[in-house]
Amino acid sequence: MDKAVSSKRARAKIGGLSGSERPSRADAEAAVRTLIRWAGDDPDREGLKSTPARVVRAYEEWFAGYGDDPREYLKRTFEETGGYDEVVVLRDIRFESHCEHHLAPIIGRVHIGYLPRNRVVGISKLARLVEVFARRLQIQEKMTAEIASCLDAVLKPHGVAVVTEATHQCMTTRGVHKPGVTMVTSRMLGVFRDHAETRQEFLAAIGMRGVVHGNGTG
Repeated sequence: MDKAVSSKRARAKIGGLSGSERPSRADAEAAVRTLIRWAGDDPDREGLKSTPARVVRAYEEWFAGYGDDPREYLKRTFEETGGYDEVVVLRDIRFESHCEHHLAPIIGRVHIGYLPRNRVVGISKLARLVEVFARRLQIQEKMTAEIASCLDAVLKPHGVAVVTEATHQCMTTRGVHKPGVTMVTSRMLGVFRDHAETRQEFLAAIGMRGVVHGNGTG
């Protein structure tokens, strides 16, 4: 999607707020100036004068997912699969998101698997799906479930599997200060939840055999 279109959508609607409900750009920049002062610095000094505007532009990019409908990326599917009826896996989809509790970065990767029912979707669209949900304020468990539910609702496959691995800067740079910790969440639907053999096939494909069980979100 064109960046300008994505940015326009993000400006039109964020977090369910209508255009009339959202603060103006000037309000947002003023809020950043307040935070700079609260941190103990002078927003009018040379190095910080342009920071409020830069932060607002960064927010437009980081949270552009609120302006996109993830289902749109899955609408174009392909039915000429040559009779293919095995699991499709796309692994190591890198993402950057932000914790809704501290606005700190969440950086990781998502692995997606699904068992098609007559139609498949382009692999780039799966990456786009992850990107849309990642560019919102998150907890990892919610993002994992949303990706799986959207894929399941639109494609209606025999099953969907999503595993997310990520590090949370709210844990590594503040609070307990524990670097190197990775959080793993999963959502298994359909045959991936009901059939251990299919679930293990997916886990083996992403190098996590036996790690995640079929109990919804891990």
